[in-house]
Amino acid sequence: MTVPSGTAAPQHRQSDPEDVLKQVGGTWHWALGFALATLIPGILVLVWPDETLHILAVIIGLQLLVAGVFRFVAAFSHSSDGGSRLAAVLVSMLAFLAGVLVLRHPMQTIGALSLILGVFWLLTGVLTAYTAIADRTLFHRGLLFGLGVLAAVAGIVVLCFPVDSAVALTRLLGLWLVLLGVFEVVMAFALRSATRRSRP
Repeated sequence: MTVPSGTAAPQHRQSDPEDVLKQVGGTWHWALGFALATLIPGILVLVWPDETLHILAVIIGLQLLVAGVFRFVAAFSHSSDGGSRLAAVLVSMLAFLAGVLVLRHPMQTIGALSLILGVFWLLTGVLTAYTAIADRTLFHRGLLFGLGVLAAVAGIVVLCFPVDSAVALTRLLGLWLVLLGVFEVVMAFALRSATRRSRP
């Protein structure tokens, strides 16, 4: 079949992977999924505070790996100005690394688990706060900055106030995960409102 002159043949351009990740990671649904991936493990940890350190490590390790996936995709919703996307990707890599370290040795000591999570939360909190300051295109910069500060405080608390029992560590980690999860839920709905207001 010939194409009439002056008529362009239809072209099926494949979607660029970066564009796909940017579209998915910038939605409030994705932000809400990340919030639930933080909130639900926190609730599970608080509901069963008497579980063994092994179970705690598995839950926390899986949460970190899932968080790494969500953060990696969400990183592409940031602009490249000011290195905000690089900072967001670093946060996702830190989540993967921390998750692997926790799951690789699930019978590790309380001190080792506290150290890994404390350093992770502190570093990711600083990087998240930096992203909020550097990326002026974000709808929810104030909330993101607050989340970064909250994560950094969580890391400082875990590092500076070591616990000597699995039950105490479970309650502390569960509490912080719930607080972070609730904050992220608020951010997700704030993003939904901002997105709706920006539509013509």
